[in-house]
Amino acid sequence: MDPDTYRILELNKIIERLAGYAAFSASEMLLRALEPSGDLEEVLRRQQETTEARNLLEAQSHLGVGGARDVRPHVQDAARGSTLRPEQLLDIRATLLAAGTLKRAIGKRAGQFPLLNEIALGIDEGKPLVAAISRVLSDEGEVLDSASEKLARIRQELQSTRARLQDKLQSLVTSSQYASYLQEPIITMRGGRYVLPIKAEYKGRIQGIVHDQSASGATLFIEPLPTVEINNRIRELELDERDEVRRILSELSALVGAEADRLIWTVEALAQLDAAFAKARYASALRASAPHLVDFDPKRTPGSTIRLYSARHPLLDPQTVVPIDVELDEETYSLVITGPNTGGKTVTLKTIGLLALMAQCGLHIPAAEGSTLTVFRAIYADIGDEQSIEQSLSTFSAHLRRIIRILAQADQHALVLLDELGSGTDPAEGAAIARAILTELLQRGVTTFVATHYPELKLFAHSTPGVRNASVEFDIETLSPTYHLIIGLPGRSNALAIAQRLGLPERVIERARSYIGAADLQADDLLDEIHRTRQEIRQAQARLVAAEAEVQALRAELQARLESIEEERRAIIEEARAQAQAELEAVRAEVEALRRRLRRASPPEREAAPSPEELKDVEAEVESLEELLEAPVEPVTVPLPAAEPAEAAPLRALRPGDRVYVPGLNAEGEIIALNSGDDVEVRVGQLRVRVDADSLEWRASAGEREAEETSPEAGIRVPHPESPGVELYLRGYTIEDALPMLEEYLDQAYLAGLPWVRIVHGKGTGRLRQAVREHLRQHPLVKEYKPAPGSEGGEGVTIVYFAS
Repeated sequence: MDPDTYRILELNKIIERLAGYAAFSASEMLLRALEPSGDLEEVLRRQQETTEARNLLEAQSHLGVGGARDVRPHVQDAARGSTLRPEQLLDIRATLLAAGTLKRAIGKRAGQFPLLNEIALGIDEGKPLVAAISRVLSDEGEVLDSASEKLARIRQELQSTRARLQDKLQSLVTSSQYASYLQEPIITMRGGRYVLPIKAEYKGRIQGIVHDQSASGATLFIEPLPTVEINNRIRELELDERDEVRRILSELSALVGAEADRLIWTVEALAQLDAAFAKARYASALRASAPHLVDFDPKRTPGSTIRLYSARHPLLDPQTVVPIDVELDEETYSLVITGPNTGGKTVTLKTIGLLALMAQCGLHIPAAEGSTLTVFRAIYADIGDEQSIEQSLSTFSAHLRRIIRILAQADQHALVLLDELGSGTDPAEGAAIARAILTELLQRGVTTFVATHYPELKLFAHSTPGVRNASVEFDIETLSPTYHLIIGLPGRSNALAIAQRLGLPERVIERARSYIGAADLQADDLLDEIHRTRQEIRQAQARLVAAEAEVQALRAELQARLESIEEERRAIIEEARAQAQAELEAVRAEVEALRRRLRRASPPEREAAPSPEELKDVEAEVESLEELLEAPVEPVTVPLPAAEPAEAAPLRALRPGDRVYVPGLNAEGEIIALNSGDDVEVRVGQLRVRVDADSLEWRASAGEREAEETSPEAGIRVPHPESPGVELYLRGYTIEDALPMLEEYLDQAYLAGLPWVRIVHGKGTGRLRQAVREHLRQHPLVKEYKPAPGSEGGEGVTIVYFAS
């Protein structure tokens, strides 16, 4: 790779921003040394690392190397025999703890993040060293008494000796003999010795050693003779403590030195992981995506691939930058971009080159998913003005020297970006040189992007295989570029149009037009028409996108409404179930009342025994109510509006006994009473409900249907099996009567296409239930059967599933 290209395309600024996402200095150094690679496998590995880090941080955003430090200099000092300071040892412990935490977190997801796990395996958690440092040092960096028995003994004696000295000095301070000699009744220190502040005029009254005096000379700081020996012992103990602490830290540093290689590997592994995390965070900040990277296709020349969709320059304001699409077909490997100044040609070149460099650094690129790039062995760029007064280089000379170096190195595996090729000299000669350079690169099969103003290069691109024209749009109305790149069309200078918009006299513009060839004017007019057509198409596409967004919004609103309707439907069902449960509770109470009537009907409680007919009536009523209790409550459904029945029954006034359809329950029932107003009482199965008469649909009774079928006008009808309903009630029947009814019911239900039915046989002694299930077990139409759930009848009901 060419280092000058990094500067020209501003890769150094990208690296600087990337380094800002590093969590500690070791990874920051690693990122600042990052360079693009021309090896496909290496680039793919780098990209995979970034992708894994991005996915890991999305799952565990708090993950990182928090607390880690670049302790390699400390470790190297320890390896050379130096004694480390407590804070340096604590940095080593914090780094090992952070490394261990990160290693375990990645290890738990090793299958998802194999490359990160491979790096993490290089981490040595150093548990013995962490334990040794924790045993010796406190979190504040103090050497603990428990670091050694000798240190504990020294500090214990030092503490008791200091206490004895304090007591001795305190007795002197409080003594009436010395009170008048003291400047202040306090104990202080001078030169590491405990002393008393004595007035200078009483110097000879207290025997001792003078260690200091005040600035005014009025106070002498004297160590009384009775405390000299104690102070000497304290000093000896302090020196012993210092030596023992040094010995302990030296031993601990030796342990660090012995683990130097493992510690350095651990820091380097942490740096690699944090560098991957920094790339991931930078990618998220850019809203970047992983590019699809490919090698050169050997079946074509040069075999490079560049497909960038919605590509954005990463250094421009993301709120204002205009994305561009760059796509070279298989037959094109050179693009000539033309258009007015400040139209975006240079930005386009820099965007292509910089995104290629970023991809080969292992960075995700600010472009849409699906963008594809070849991994180039080298990338060269000549962009910008590099004239030098000191070196007597003009703009043309500076560009030419740079291009000469590029021509000396570029081959078919390189990407070359040339801005204003051939500029800075006579236009005719410049255009000739530009065409010759472009031809040389084409003959070598070098993938090339050129920005130019020369019309000769437009014609060259139009007539030369492997080369295509491209242009950047310019809005004549606003006199500003749109920065949209159009591949396939050459650009216009728009000089006459801009001059006209700015107010140049019309006669001057017309005179300028007369100097331009008719063919050139026609070509410009044609290009203008093509550009206008493309703009209209783009506006139409924008309207389509807006319309699609509106459709999506309406769809979301309708979905929300449907969900609201579904919630309302469920609320209605729950209300109906609660009402049914209340009615069942009332029935249970009525059953209990009837049973109490039976008990009161016994001879001891009545003067006259009830008649057999009375007892029989009461027992029948109890049995009827118990059957109602055992019957499960049918789930209430509120269906969506459906089509009307194919044949509607004739309308007439409703009366008791009529069969009607109740839409709210999606079931048929029989009118048993007409109440005042519009309420009608209908029996549906074992339930009695009150509904609005206007909501009911009249159904012909069996007799009416039979009369209709036998009428002369009925004609010939093809018999159609009718559903016998999903339940058969056998409770109260003998086995001999129940089994034929069951056989007939199963045949009708199967022919009607019912997938399953319910047989209500009650619990009782269990004989009927056993006979029914034995019959079902041998029936050829029955696939399986099972008891109903407890809330739907339990062992008193059998659910039957038919064979398909």
